[in-house]
Amino acid sequence: MSFLSDDFLLRSETARELFHGYAKTQPIYDYHCHIPPDQIAENHQFPNLTAIWLAGDHYKWRAMRTNGVEEKFITGDAGDKEKFLAWAATVPATLRNPLYHWSHLELKNYFGINTLLSAKTAEAVWDEANARLADMPVHKILKQSRVTVVCTTDDPTDDLRHHIALRTAQESGAVDLTTRMYPAFRPDKALAVNDPASWNAWCDKLALVSGVECNSLDALLNALSVRHDFFHAQGGRLSDHGLSHAYADDCTAAEAGSVFDAVRAGKMVGLAAADKFRSYLMHFFGELDAAKGWVKQLHLGALRGNNARALRELGPDTGFDSIGDWPQASALSRYLDKLDNQNSLPKTILYNLNPADNYVLGTMIGNFQGGGVAGKMQFGSGWWFLDQKEGMEWQLNTLSNLGLLSRFVGMLTDSRSFLSYPRHEYFRRVLCNLLGNDVENGELPRDMELLGKLVRDVSYENARNFFGMEPGAL
Repeated sequence: MSFLSDDFLLRSETARELFHGYAKTQPIYDYHCHIPPDQIAENHQFPNLTAIWLAGDHYKWRAMRTNGVEEKFITGDAGDKEKFLAWAATVPATLRNPLYHWSHLELKNYFGINTLLSAKTAEAVWDEANARLADMPVHKILKQSRVTVVCTTDDPTDDLRHHIALRTAQESGAVDLTTRMYPAFRPDKALAVNDPASWNAWCDKLALVSGVECNSLDALLNALSVRHDFFHAQGGRLSDHGLSHAYADDCTAAEAGSVFDAVRAGKMVGLAAADKFRSYLMHFFGELDAAKGWVKQLHLGALRGNNARALRELGPDTGFDSIGDWPQASALSRYLDKLDNQNSLPKTILYNLNPADNYVLGTMIGNFQGGGVAGKMQFGSGWWFLDQKEGMEWQLNTLSNLGLLSRFVGMLTDSRSFLSYPRHEYFRRVLCNLLGNDVENGELPRDMELLGKLVRDVSYENARNFFGMEPGAL
């Protein structure tokens, strides 16, 4: 079989029938990503392949560093073409890394380029891709990828002006884009009381945009509620939290207020006090989400900023994060249980970065299902270092063994690049191959109506029904 053929990753006739007949044609409901909303609203035109393909992609940056590429050709001041040539020379060294698959899928799907990228082919690929990219503004890419929903990741202080502008333009007919863009509420900075200077600056900004002076704990909660309402008014129906682990310490309003007062005065507080404050806020955020029928996402287990020198010189999210090994079960159980005890547990998706926690999360969701909501608690798709073939298979097998794969909301992009939508194709191929293998082994019936419905649901329909954000019509 040739590389990246139409039957890529599909090792049985059943798998091929499922993918080509049921998965391939499904649109994309991208409920979590880090794409800049201004680039969607403004129908951004990227000047070259580096700008759309390498900028912000810390997956590629890590591979380039590992291959001995100097930082000037990664995040430094080298020209865009020089950076692309450095990446092209790295690609042959990525054999068996998912980057090799993803990169060639993206070249094939968006530019019709089937050439293997290397130092030898770099010039030709650069010229051909850039020629096609000149007629590929963002809206055209979204249409080609058949994306019906994009959920961006936004701080409570964001004014969401790009979301408002795009929706207004769509409603007036000024913009011919069916993709709907919605904000996701990501209040991580509210928890960062370990850095009083930055936290106070954020509180000042929150006060400005909410119209609520943040001079007490109650005022902070009020300001956050105002912004939560604002996100809801702009169509947002989900929140997101990036945490090392869940926060579930017992904390009274008086204790949380004391931490607020101390940090607002510029004082440092101890770790125990900070964790209590975080626990108090996370419980509050859960109540907000439940009251509005939102979906809460918990991304657990990233160990961020490991390289202090690189963090100082290049900043966060530049490729120096890894998997952490915090115990997850006990605190997560307490957090979910506290909300559930008050009938304030929203629909929730749990993502883990450490594969050792697969069965922890896979069993945890079963403790809190119910309320007549199908798949209320979700074990999220393979995330970050796990969004590759093996990690996807681990997650799918865990969910299948411990829960209901048929209710899974499926894949997300979790990317900063508009060329990352083939991740959904990759996931669907992995899913269909697993099901096909089971059929060939006699472990599942070869009932294509039954299997095809599962594939369609996991590829798109479950997400559309779960999140409650209206998709655009293709």
